[in-house]
Amino acid sequence: MIPVVYAREQALTAAEFIDVLQRSGLSERRPVDDRDRIERMLAHSNLIVTARVDGRLVGVSRALTDFGFCCYLSDLAVDRSCQRSGIGRRLIEETRRAAGPQAACILLSAPGALDFYRAIGMPQADNAFVFQRTR
Repeated sequence: MIPVVYAREQALTAAEFIDVLQRSGLSERRPVDDRDRIERMLAHSNLIVTARVDGRLVGVSRALTDFGFCCYLSDLAVDRSCQRSGIGRRLIEETRRAAGPQAACILLSAPGALDFYRAIGMPQADNAFVFQRTR
């Protein structure tokens, strides 16, 4: 089995991010046809953790955090060919480790991913409120 290399990467390119979003299936829920918006999403994220196999991006966690109280994990994407191999779980672990033990890790799940988060033991909140995007 080829080793997966996990790292923090603040300079992830829009092209690589879009590519892994498409290969993961998350592109259905992200603005992959709006490169400017994707570039803004990356530029203003302060915690990006990647998973690479032989240099190829196979997974990414994109988050915003203050490193002291909260960490919003906005995107968790793993190439479909690598799903069910522990990469998603490890990306969350690495994101939580980088954010620090004082920061709560918060995310909004895609409907199809609920079972994954439950399976890895992530507690589900019943007190979240959301103003949805208007465009």
